[in-house]
Order: sequence, then structure tokens, then C-alpha cells
Amino acid sequence: MHAEQHYLVGLELTGRRVVVVGGGTVAQRRLPRLVAAGAAVELIAPEVTPAVEAMAAAGELTWHRRRYADGDLDGAWYALTCTPDPEVNAAVAAEAERRRVFCVRADAGARGSAVTPAVGEHDGLLVGVLAGGRPRRSAAVRDGLLDALREGRVPDHPGEGGKLPGVALVGGGPGDPELITVRGRRLLARADVVVVDRLAPRELLDELPPQVEVVDAAKIPYGRAASQDVINRTLVEHAKAGKFVVRLKGGDPYVFGRGFEELIACAEAGVPVTVVPGVTSAFAVPAVADVPVTHRGVAHEVVVVSGHVAPDDDRSLVDWPALGRMRGTIVLLMGVERIEAFAKALVGHGRPADTPVAVVQEGTMRAQRVLRSTLDAVAADVAAQGIRPPAVVVVGPVAALGAGLPDHVPHSTDEPHRAG
Repeated sequence: MHAEQHYLVGLELTGRRVVVVGGGTVAQRRLPRLVAAGAAVELIAPEVTPAVEAMAAAGELTWHRRRYADGDLDGAWYALTCTPDPEVNAAVAAEAERRRVFCVRADAGARGSAVTPAVGEHDGLLVGVLAGGRPRRSAAVRDGLLDALREGRVPDHPGEGGKLPGVALVGGGPGDPELITVRGRRLLARADVVVVDRLAPRELLDELPPQVEVVDAAKIPYGRAASQDVINRTLVEHAKAGKFVVRLKGGDPYVFGRGFEELIACAEAGVPVTVVPGVTSAFAVPAVADVPVTHRGVAHEVVVVSGHVAPDDDRSLVDWPALGRMRGTIVLLMGVERIEAFAKALVGHGRPADTPVAVVQEGTMRAQRVLRSTLDAVAADVAAQGIRPPAVVVVGPVAALGAGLPDHVPHSTDEPHRAG
């Protein structure tokens, strides 16, 4: 079968019998999309991977725990054979030919009556690419098309009919522009107005079309800041003017990001809101610095704490005595300016003075710096090293785990850096 003979078509498989022969890793890759399409999937294989077995246990498909036998395709609309035995695959394809059932042979695509394209989804679009039996090429082209769609380089909503309503609260991740979610990047590409925080991935702004209005929220810690009321009004006013507004925030909108305050303001004004969670710096920044916030046998609990007020401040809602008694991990955000007060509070409430501490400045960025210390010395070390916000502080035994690791590249950027 030649590439020019392929006819790319969408099959309506909802409720229709689809037979998959073989339960290995190839089937594991193909089954989720068949299940998502609503097909009545019947799997025939004496053994399957744990992931496929879990799908069967969940009732997503029917597993016949045996070898293929002639007649198994009776009543099928579509078949896929992906066993490691070419003779079995050939037999399945031959039965499919007799029964006029389109069949994919995963081991030899040209010998089946159908081929599986490289497929991807984007905002309701299903993109499929065939490359005449060259799967790596089709996958590369598919990935390029999806990237172009997600970044807005290929229009996918021509005309005003595709205009999005209201406001999207988008978590931009810990700083590296590659760590924003796919959905967040897609919505950003369709924005008319972007209201952006200082800690949001700023490189993404350079990719916006020139007609997009960028509003700097100027939320700089302990310095000049736009009041939250002004930000709320800005979101509502632009949205009511018929513009699609993206509120681009660092980390996750709901992790000390005042995202829910903005949602309430929009909801009270009748403005629809889409919430796009982000990769929170509380966990991502320690990860790229070789600090796991949990580790088997070391920490079974993690508490994320805001450091925007001191432990003795009347506005503090943190139970510092409880944190001093716990044995697990404390992740402190916005805590560098008051690190001495936090360290003293923890030691004063029972944490050993030699408890390991890791401070990661500008995590995931090229300028990332990592300071390793202990509770009794961290304030002096932060001052001596000139550590400044934004930084994430990790307190607990896990903070010492990565110190002795050999050199490696823990996070991929244009200019790799050492995290330790």
C-alpha cells in the first residue's frame, strides 16, 4: 500500500465493537484514544501490561485473557493487531480482510488495510498526520503543527466566531517559559489583553502579537504594587469591553496568588472566568534544585507556608508551634526577607537547630542559585550570599538529600546550569 493510497478519515466508533489483539506497550499506547472515542473495546491477549490491566479492571474495556482465534473479529467495526508474533498479526489481518473490517497491523503497517496516523489534540481539533510508513516523520510534523497551533502561529479560530469570552486566570509556572501548561500557552496566544505579574514567565510576552495590550500589575514584593482592587477592576473593565483577558500569574493562581479574589470580583460583575492551574514554585523550584519535598522514609508530609507576615504578626494565620513539632517538610514562600524570624520561630517551637535548609533563588531560571544551610545559620548565610527574592525556602531533612549528588543537568534550559 503506497502513501498516496491512504485516505485519512474520522471514524465514529461510539458503542461499536473494536477488537485489539495483543496487550503490550503498543496496545497500551493505542487503547486510551479508542476508549476516549467511546468504542466498545475488546482486548484479546493472554498477558497485558499493568496499565492495560488497570483499564480492564476499571471497566474501560473487556479483556479476554487468551490467545487470538479465528472468528474473534465477528461483528467488529475496526481491528488493531499488535502482538510480537508476525504470524498472529498476519492471521488477524487476513480475517479482517475476509470480513471487510479495516485492520491496523502495528508491526507492518503496509500489510494492513488501515494505518494509524500520528494524532494530537488542540482546543477541539484532532490533528492527524500520515507519512507513508515513516512514523518518526509523521510524529515530528504533528508535533510541529500542534506547537504552531498552541503558540498562535497557525490561526485555528478565523473570524469573530472564535473569540473567547471573559477572563482566564492562567498559572504561568515557576519562571521558565517552557513550564507553563499547554492550555495556558494556548489561551495566552488568543488574548486581547494580558495582565501580568512580575513573576510570570516574561519571555512569553515577546511572542504576543503587537496588537495585544499588556498591563503590568507591578506586584513587586515590599515595593511599588498595584492594589488588588485596581487589578480586579482592570480585568472586569476589559472583559466587559468585549476583550478576552488573560491574567498571567507566576506559579499557580490559587497558591498565594490571590487568584480566587480575582475570580470573585469577575463573578460578581458577571464576567465568565476560566481557571488554568499552573506548576507551583513550591514544588517545582525545589525539584530542579535536587530537593525532593517528599522522600520515602524521610518525609511523609509537606506544608506550604506564606512568609508575607512575620510569625509574631497579629495577621499571621500560621500555627508556628505545630510547624515546630512536625518532622516533615516546610516549604516557605515569600520568606527570604524574614528568614531570621522564621528560623527562630521553628527552633523555638522544637525544630532542631541543625535541621537542613535549602534556599533556591530564581528557581528554573538561568540565574538560579542554591544555598544549603541549617536553621541556626540560614539567616547569616542568606545575608552573606546576598540571596534575594524571589526564592523558595525548604526546611527539613529532604533539604540535605541532593547535596552529594554527582554533576548532572537537573533542568533543561538554553544554557544548562548546575543546581547544587
